[in-house]
Amino acid sequence: MKISAKAEYACLALLALAQSGRAAPPLRIRDIARSRGIPERYLVQILLLLKGAGLVASTRGASGGYRLARPAAEINLREVLSAIDGPDLPPREPSSTPDSSSAHPSSAQVLAGVWEEVRQAERCVLERTTLALLAAQATPQDWII
Repeated sequence: MKISAKAEYACLALLALAQSGRAAPPLRIRDIARSRGIPERYLVQILLLLKGAGLVASTRGASGGYRLARPAAEINLREVLSAIDGPDLPPREPSSTPDSSSAHPSSAQVLAGVWEEVRQAERCVLERTTLALLAAQATPQDWII
């Protein structure tokens, strides 16, 4: 599994918001960027994508900033990755074999089955891993790239 830098930065920013708590005032872009080692200009773009996906909400004004749109326990990593990098790719179709009437699957079909199992396991881990779980395990300094 490859995670883009943009997706990793999105996760780090969301963890900062999760760790600040729902009762805390909104976090400013500058503060998130500094605490997580994310370029500020890049973070602006990422937060706009996350806002469009309904994962964060923004508040304007002098005391404005960003906060999670939902409780951290309701936001999983699969949602975050989909918001940033788009939906999962469809499974690869195994290349056709000349003798498809055989009782045994081709090597390509066997491999395709394994790749699909890996994708399923990956999805399962991402879906069960919430921001709340990660925030509870890490201190803010643990997540600096």
